[in-house]
Amino acid sequence: MTNTSIAAPAAATDEHVPSKRIFLTGGSGYVGRNLIRHFVARGADVVALVRSQQSEESVRALGAIPCRGDILVDDLATAMSGCDSLIHAAADTGHGPATASQQRVNEDGTRAVMQAARAAGIRRAIHISTESVLATGRPLVDVDESTPLPARPAGGYSRSKAAAERIALASNSAQFAVVVLRPRFVWGRDDTTALPALTEAARSGKLAWIGGGTYLTSTTHIANLCSAVELALAKGRGGEVYFISDGAPVAFRTFVSALLETQGLVAPEKSIPRPVVRAIAAIGDLLAAISMGRIHPPLTLQSYATSAVEISLNISKAERQLGYKPLISREQGLKELRAGQHW
Repeated sequence: MTNTSIAAPAAATDEHVPSKRIFLTGGSGYVGRNLIRHFVARGADVVALVRSQQSEESVRALGAIPCRGDILVDDLATAMSGCDSLIHAAADTGHGPATASQQRVNEDGTRAVMQAARAAGIRRAIHISTESVLATGRPLVDVDESTPLPARPAGGYSRSKAAAERIALASNSAQFAVVVLRPRFVWGRDDTTALPALTEAARSGKLAWIGGGTYLTSTTHIANLCSAVELALAKGRGGEVYFISDGAPVAFRTFVSALLETQGLVAPEKSIPRPVVRAIAAIGDLLAAISMGRIHPPLTLQSYATSAVEISLNISKAERQLGYKPLISREQGLKELRAGQHW
């Protein structure tokens, strides 16, 4: 498998003028909402693609210009007219069995968005990816961007996001610089993804540590991700991939326990042996496959691979080329959550 960081020709290296008008997909999602806040606060116009009236009202309230449409069926090039940058944050993030939606949204959607951006004359694009493109169910220890994409990814999410990366990077050229960011475990204020799922699992008694939960994980506070996107727009090299995180990894159990504590919850003590969980995940994938998706197992290899083994990222490339450094520490982010602070 080819190294993704060199999968496309490098774009021109001239200094990039800060974005004044950004086209954003996935604007009503957790990452998208915070990107709107971040860039509007810096004086940029943000045109956010939305699919519903509720999402339209949501992004307008945040200061963005809503654009009703669908990445697969509408004339996005016209909608992008006048924008100088693209941030592609829309994705199907389901960690269950592979679905046709993942291929449509993550692969076909990325292709359509990149083609539209090039047609609209946009010069720079940030593709929000994930460390899960490397997930197989085995530990990922201090991995950097030279690590090749696996031949057999953990599941549909990893497979479709890896394909989306290839599609995005294949669009890179001297006239259209495409930069890929890979955050891990995005968290923080206004979290409507990881934190609600963890609190629900804890309250329902379904949360248990896999193998004790002592393995390391990298994390990415939402403010740090937004900062990385801004830096990538200004300094990112076309055709390159960058890992983003909060810095040094932390024990999975320690971090999740701290997250639960901010919500007034005490983390459980029960633990399940890793081989048992791995076997359950394999059975879940098998049942989903033979039932052609009619059976929805409680655990898949995809979800196992992203939460049951060490995943620690080396961010030295982002530090060196983007000037990236975490703006907010885990301690600061946890303090915000305890105080119930929101943007």
